[in-house]
Amino acid sequence: MIFPPSSSSTFLLEIDESLTLIPGLPNDVAAHILSFLPYSHHCRLKPTCKPWNIFLSSKTFFSLRRDGNHRRLCLSHLLCIFPEDPHISSPFLFDPENLAWRPLPPLPCNPHEYGLCNFTSISLGPNIYVLGGSRFDTRSYPLDRPSPTSSAFRYNFLTSSWERLAPMLSPRGSFACAAIPSADQIIVAGGGSRHNMFRAAGSRICSVERYDVERDEWEALDGLPRFRAGCVGFTVRGDGEEKEFWVMGGYGESRTLSGVFPVDDYYKDAMVMELNENGGGKWRAIGDMWEEGERPGLGKIVVVEDEEGLWPSIFMLDDNDILRYNMISNRWQKESGVPRRAPPESSYGFAVLKGELHVMTIVNAIDFTESRRSRQQKRVGTLFIQIYNPRTKTWRSLITKPPFQKPLDFSTTIMCTVRL
Repeated sequence: MIFPPSSSSTFLLEIDESLTLIPGLPNDVAAHILSFLPYSHHCRLKPTCKPWNIFLSSKTFFSLRRDGNHRRLCLSHLLCIFPEDPHISSPFLFDPENLAWRPLPPLPCNPHEYGLCNFTSISLGPNIYVLGGSRFDTRSYPLDRPSPTSSAFRYNFLTSSWERLAPMLSPRGSFACAAIPSADQIIVAGGGSRHNMFRAAGSRICSVERYDVERDEWEALDGLPRFRAGCVGFTVRGDGEEKEFWVMGGYGESRTLSGVFPVDDYYKDAMVMELNENGGGKWRAIGDMWEEGERPGLGKIVVVEDEEGLWPSIFMLDDNDILRYNMISNRWQKESGVPRRAPPESSYGFAVLKGELHVMTIVNAIDFTESRRSRQQKRVGTLFIQIYNPRTKTWRSLITKPPFQKPLDFSTTIMCTVRL
């Protein structure tokens, strides 16, 4: 099921009393009822009448769904998937509860840049941000040398459009990033010019910045103690606010095997910065999280926030195992195994929605070779999702047909979750 993108950019600051949402009911009661509709149904319901079209596209509606009294019941937990360069390929929203897909418009195109990858996508409020990345520039030489970018974009669900933001102070790709909802800010750390086609080439940086949404400004914070790219970032809350910013894993300088093949030196530790109103504090080091020989580097990481604002649960997908991080012992411990292993030469996607871990892979995907006589279309296969509940320690699964033109490669696909 594919639901079309919103075409209305109208929004109201309050409910217009001259419009009747549901005949026979006060507008505040009707608005409360409509706020419980899943986001994936909105585009089919907007054409019902003019009042519904205006209200379902309004700022009032989004604010009502995010109200603390009933947001747990109202909000739709969606997955935004970027299959490749978002300037040329539309990202899609996926609603697992309703198995519905919605395309988003591509990013504004720059004719001089192409091949954007290793950017970061993150949600904050009813917006999705696309930050940094590595790309090729036709104005640079040599043309086969990728470079990092400092660009920043935001998708606004009220206007259904992308807008360009102030660029980061330092261009970067493959970096740690986390949202700070209590302060309406985003923090980024490390990164470099890593590109999918050049796994160990490019630069590394240690700079750290914080973005203020209201002012549309980036502020430099104390940098990491050493160069670090390919790392993961998340915040730890306390008393309802984000208190610490964690940066895990990543790699530093590259080395060569036999003096020929470049490889990355992966870190086994983590760094933590205390957050405060005036910026960030000093970095403190967390020791090695695994022993030599256990694994080459950090796997895919997701963070499950505690509903009571306590320490989050941090999980890693390591091949076919799910590991949980123990902050007290500073070690990864096996939590569970993926029931159905991924097919050979395929990859896993890993995300958290509504406190559950979603392990995704493509099955039954076939690529047909082109010939002079016939040109057969690629079959994108089926998206198979295995869902693990850490509270009940149980698995379930679902399948859906993705709308993409070719099979997803989860080793390069960028994903983020958004609540609408």
